[in-house]
Amino acid sequence: MDIITADLCDEYRDEVKIAEPIFSIYGEKKSFYGPISTVKVYEDNVLVKKALQTIPEGSVLVVDGGGSTRCALLGDNLAEIAVKRKLGGIIVYGCIRDSAEINQMNIGVRAIATHPLKSIKQGNGYENIAV
Repeated sequence: MDIITADLCDEYRDEVKIAEPIFSIYGEKKSFYGPISTVKVYEDNVLVKKALQTIPEGSVLVVDGGGSTRCALLGDNLAEIAVKRKLGGIIVYGCIRDSAEINQMNIGVRAIATHPLKSIKQGNGYENIAV
């Protein structure tokens, strides 16, 4: 199914939400869509992993990482979960790591930048909230 973003915006101008053009493109899928699931975290990716393991197939995970560029919230191991579960894609308002590996995966990922440092693992944050 080919979906033209500009046509969707024309048809549903008052209903669509467009991501700011600050994101770099990673993964083999250059475009993706699906029902949205959200997490809001800060330098902690426990809820990111949980969401990737539990959201419905075809969903897009939107991660509000507060725009932090001090560590990565997603790497190749978590991206592989998304691939195996056939998720639509992942948008990270923050950083990812393992971009070379993610670029070889059948997933679409958007993120602000890359950073080699992994996040903390405390489980702080929120699930399924407006971001």
